Amino acid sequence: MKLGKTRGALLAAVLAALPFGVMPAQAAGTLTISSPQDPGSWDPIDTFLVNWSSVATNIYDGLVYRGPDTKIVPGLATEWEVLDEGKRIRFKLREGVKFHNGEDFNAEAVKFTFDRLLGEEGKKGPQRSNYAVIEKVEIVDDFTVDLVLTQPDPVLITKLAGYGAMIVPPKYVTENEEDFVNANPVGTGPFKMTSYEPKVGVKLEAFADHWGGAPKLDAVEYRFISEPATAVAELQAGRVDIVIPPTIPISMVPTIEADDKLEIVSVTSPTVYALRFNTGNGITADERVRKAMIMAVDRKAIIDAVLGGQAKQIASFQSELSFGYDPEMEPLPFDQAKAKELLKEAGVAAGAPVQIDIRGNDATFGEVTQAVASYLQMVGLNATIKPYETNVLLNDIIPQGKTGEMFQQSWGGWTLDYDNTAYLMYHTGERWNPYDSDKELDALLESQRPMIDVDAREKMLQEIAAYAADRALEMPLYNLNALYGVNKRVKNFIAPPDSRMRLNEVEVE
Repeated sequence: MKLGKTRGALLAAVLAALPFGVMPAQAAGTLTISSPQDPGSWDPIDTFLVNWSSVATNIYDGLVYRGPDTKIVPGLATEWEVLDEGKRIRFKLREGVKFHNGEDFNAEAVKFTFDRLLGEEGKKGPQRSNYAVIEKVEIVDDFTVDLVLTQPDPVLITKLAGYGAMIVPPKYVTENEEDFVNANPVGTGPFKMTSYEPKVGVKLEAFADHWGGAPKLDAVEYRFISEPATAVAELQAGRVDIVIPPTIPISMVPTIEADDKLEIVSVTSPTVYALRFNTGNGITADERVRKAMIMAVDRKAIIDAVLGGQAKQIASFQSELSFGYDPEMEPLPFDQAKAKELLKEAGVAAGAPVQIDIRGNDATFGEVTQAVASYLQMVGLNATIKPYETNVLLNDIIPQGKTGEMFQQSWGGWTLDYDNTAYLMYHTGERWNPYDSDKELDALLESQRPMIDVDAREKMLQEIAAYAADRALEMPLYNLNALYGVNKRVKNFIAPPDSRMRLNEVEVE
């Protein structure tokens, strides 16, 4: 959803008049968090950004959610069972739950949420395809619903923990204009939004009537700070309590660790980084050139020198947390002699240009890309870096197929299942695949989706990873640890690997 010009301008003017200062974070019961990006939309069906979930995980609930150990646990559903050979899932719903606006949560709310997601409204956003296997929602009684599927989907329960499947209040959504709902989200989560100032920040206050009990904090403030140095300075000054990934550059880690009021919390993350190739145009349409470029770059040296060892090298576009990960798979080796040989074989002229498109606010990846460009120069390619504002790169340049030869892609794989990465990255026509069309790969991707046999499906996912690597569809770089900068006054904070912070139990001194 996008804000209508008149209504959006009025809302922005009203919010601008609200006190949204940079007061010290030490206000009793208030936690202040620095987030690198304003998602621009608070509608669950209109986002794919991790930074959305860092906030919205506290506003919305799903039928299930992921606990701090990444395991799926009951949310608005207390239990579920799989019926009809995997083509129907029955959920028993939690009773006595209220939305922030006072509406009752019940089976009608679940049906409304999924009808909306899978209907015309859902077509406007990027979440619909994740849930396309749901044919319909049937209400059994006020607190029992069936999700009827077109085919079994072994990942669906996990998908219900995220993003598009967050439950919304039917009356509120239908009675208000789209732009208003988009800027004033209402859920059943432990915190409710009290103000949103675009590009500046969000204020939440505790929802005392949350079904899981009242949060220990009185309020949470998120400040959108895209510049890493500014975020770290605010952390040092005590005006921010937590700086969330991927803000903190490796080069600033020693600065934070040297401050006895602060600490770095580093956790294994599902997020992987790659430079993906434009396989449709220019020299990178040639598989030999893509493999040459991969072999030209010493990824291990970059991890050690630029990332301070806070990452692991990857052979495919997934982390070790992902179902489908193959620990035996090896990346192409660093071999500049072989790289030059392949470039010559492909007829690439010395000094051929290579444009690398990246997010301008990702300082760490900017340093990585500079190193990659230097390695490419060593084999005779003229590599240049073009930074973009994050939303422009993600919403326009990549999906519209307007990139240079390479473009940055980082992916959290929020289901912790390789399907969520591979299907969206490689299947013909998907948002993140503007260039490539491979019928054999499409068939592999489609065939694993309904598989119930866990071992057979894992083997198929590993085959897909090997196939994509053999075609050199991206330069796989690394799985970066999630780095949080935390003020030691913050208590009971468990750093999640995927940045989806649930703040119910957090306290501040």
